Amino acid sequence: MTTARLRIAPELRMFLPAGRRHEWQDVTAGTTSTLGHHVESIGVPLTEVGPMVVAGRGVPPSYQLVPGDVVDVHPVPRPQQLPHEPRFLLDVHLGTLARRLRLLGIDTAYHNDMDDPALVVQANEERRVLLTQDRGLLRRRALWLGAYVRGSAPDDQLRDLLERFAPPLRPWTRCTACNGVLAPVTKDEVEPVLEAGTRRNYDAYGRCASCGQVYWHGAHSGHLEEIVRSARTWAGTTARTG
Repeated sequence: MTTARLRIAPELRMFLPAGRRHEWQDVTAGTTSTLGHHVESIGVPLTEVGPMVVAGRGVPPSYQLVPGDVVDVHPVPRPQQLPHEPRFLLDVHLGTLARRLRLLGIDTAYHNDMDDPALVVQANEERRVLLTQDRGLLRRRALWLGAYVRGSAPDDQLRDLLERFAPPLRPWTRCTACNGVLAPVTKDEVEPVLEAGTRRNYDAYGRCASCGQVYWHGAHSGHLEEIVRSARTWAGTTARTG
C-alpha cells in the first residue's frame, strides 16, 4: 500500500472539484509532501481547515503521511478564536459586505483597486483577517490569516462571517465609506452641509473623524435597521451555540 486516505468533513467538500466531492480522498503517502500540501492539492484551503486527526491524535499541516494513514480533516471550529478582536480586510469583490460590516461597527478595511500582493502586505502589517472568495489568494504562503467567504448574496456572506468570527457589534459607530469612527455632533455644527429638508426633519447627527462624512437616520434607515436586526439575531445565535 502506497496511499493514505483523507476523510473530508461535509463542510469542506464544497472546495473539492465538481464530480469528486466525496468523503474519502486517496493521496500518495511516503513522499516529501506534507499533509497540508495534500489537503490543498485536492482543493481545500488550509485557512478553512481545523483539527486533523490520525489514529486519535491531532497532527499539524507539516505531518508526513505514511502508507495506510487515515486522516480526519475537520473544518475550523466556530466561532474561530483569534489573538485579538477580529478586524478584516476585504478583496475587491466584497464591497457590499464591507459596507455592512462597517455599518455594524466592525473594523473593516476595503479598497477597490488593490492587487493581491498588496492585500497580503496590509493584512500582515495590520493583523487583519483577509476575506475573499479567491482560493488562490488564501493559499499564498506569506499570508498570516485569511478566510473564505461563503455565499453569493450579501446577507448570506454577512451571516457566515458573524457565525465564524463572532465579532462584537457596535452599530452606527463607523463610516460606511472609509471605516473611520463616527462622533456625535450637533445640528449647528453640520448645518452648512445639510439640505433644507434634512435640517427640518432630523436632529441627531454623527460625523466621521477621518473623512468628515455626516450621517443621520434618513430615508434608507429602515433597510439598514433590518440589516442590524438580522445581524444581532445571528450574533446571538452564535453566542448561544459557540
